[in-house]
Amino acid sequence: MSEPILTATNLKRHYEVKGGFMKPNAIVRALDGASFTLTPGKTLAVVGESGSGKSTLARVVTMIEAPTDGELIIGGRKIGPEGASRDRDLRAMVQIVFQDPYGSLNPRQTIGQTLMEPLLLNRPEIGAAEREKRAREMLGMVGLRPEHFERYPHMFSGGQRQRVAVARALMLEPKILVLDEPVSALDLSIQSQVLNLLMDLQERMDLAYLFISHDLSVVRHLADEVLVLYLGQPVEIGPKEQIFEHPRHPYTKALLSATPVADPLMRKERIKLKGELPSPMNKPEGCSFNPRCWRRLDICTTVEPELQGHGHCYACHNPVPEDETAAA
Repeated sequence: MSEPILTATNLKRHYEVKGGFMKPNAIVRALDGASFTLTPGKTLAVVGESGSGKSTLARVVTMIEAPTDGELIIGGRKIGPEGASRDRDLRAMVQIVFQDPYGSLNPRQTIGQTLMEPLLLNRPEIGAAEREKRAREMLGMVGLRPEHFERYPHMFSGGQRQRVAVARALMLEPKILVLDEPVSALDLSIQSQVLNLLMDLQERMDLAYLFISHDLSVVRHLADEVLVLYLGQPVEIGPKEQIFEHPRHPYTKALLSATPVADPLMRKERIKLKGELPSPMNKPEGCSFNPRCWRRLDICTTVEPELQGHGHCYACHNPVPEDETAAA
């Protein structure tokens, strides 16, 4: 098995918010202790509700923001509080594909210019002819035609624009690709095409993917491992098969119960969570999930649970029994 290309240990990202007149400043714990590894050729999916810390994790991994605390090691090099803004080679190792293919491309640039720009900014030693050659090769790798090189983004469909975004992210030959809801803005028929492209590119280029999504049916198709976040904290992590078939954390169980299944004969008990996601500025005492949890014990309101287990880990005082599957 390959060695991890990225290792995160107790990764945190906090923000200080001014309290206003006569009020103390508050701390927003957007990401609060995530630990995981990324391995070449494998996909770690990160799931959770809006506000769970998924996009914050993406910004920290891509070094757009530095971690407040914890350890982030990429390619054997530790990312400190100052980030990696001056380390061109390190930043090139991790690239990101955003959710919106309409907003992530410059409408004033041709597709060719869009693809060549990363090389122009980060690899100034590469000449114009070589930049164009590499951009045209990458265009073909993502399934677009040579004549698309001179066209502008408004002339493309959403699926084609996302292919361009993927191609741009790969121009610097990264080792890690962060995919932040990369297909959620696309029609269902186009989603599968882009997902199949991503799987093909991963196999050809031995890429490690950090795949952020709220769509668990997509995660089941693409992921090798799954990390479940709640209020910035990992509540469950493990191999995809274990997470989907034997979820141990009640939150994971609830997320899976809301996922549609294609089999009309399969009955699923929908678990409806009560209440809203608490504010990361004012987390509940004990387990953060306890106000919404139907398996809550007295200890859950006072003692924060730690991740337990090997391979398949979960943070819960009263986990879902193993014999209760996701389809139950």
